[in-house]
Amino acid sequence: MTRIAVLTGAGISTDSGIPDYRGPQGEWTKDPKAQELFTYETFMGDEGTRGEFWRRYERHPAWQAEPNEAHRAIAKLANVRVLTQNVDGLHQKAGIPARKVLELHGSMHKTVCVGCGKGFGTREILGGDKRCPECGGVLKLGVTLFGENLDADVLGQAMNIAAASEVFLAIGSSLRVEPAAALCAVAVRAGARLVIVNRDPTPYDELAAEKITEPIGTAVPRLCKELA
Repeated sequence: MTRIAVLTGAGISTDSGIPDYRGPQGEWTKDPKAQELFTYETFMGDEGTRGEFWRRYERHPAWQAEPNEAHRAIAKLANVRVLTQNVDGLHQKAGIPARKVLELHGSMHKTVCVGCGKGFGTREILGGDKRCPECGGVLKLGVTLFGENLDADVLGQAMNIAAASEVFLAIGSSLRVEPAAALCAVAVRAGARLVIVNRDPTPYDELAAEKITEPIGTAVPRLCKELA
């Protein structure tokens, strides 16, 4: 049975109504200053930034989003592991067991106090004061912001999965955010066949055995059917 690893980025969730970041209609393309909200130093150092960050997430379309055809097609693959840059939880909602999904950049469904480390479900604190009820510390969404390192254990697991894969699919990612994007190179060096599904060019296209530019909603179900 072929060992398949799938790296997914924001592009896989656009058909679920969640805008991407760097595409033509991306959040940061239309509003470049919005990227500053996702910088750890700015978030921690400015109360106004934190307020705007939380206001955006309180009305984020991901809360109502449902998995699309691409999510569901990946969920049907046997012997698959998903390494996702997304924080929306749609792979799990599509039916992939949580143990088979590594959330490289964290999850918007979790929130943590940067003071005492206590964790909360994000829905518990939406709409309220974004201070920890235990210690009064700053609450931060459980996602990796610019300026933060990825969880070392999660990244180590992802590298092992990439190196053990026979087919490595990179779907809907600009492959410009490291170290997650470098998982493509890890897989290729270990002998995997890299297939990139993305409309725009990526820094890893030259390593790919195949580059697919057709829409993700049709390309991924077809590709998964072929792999199955």
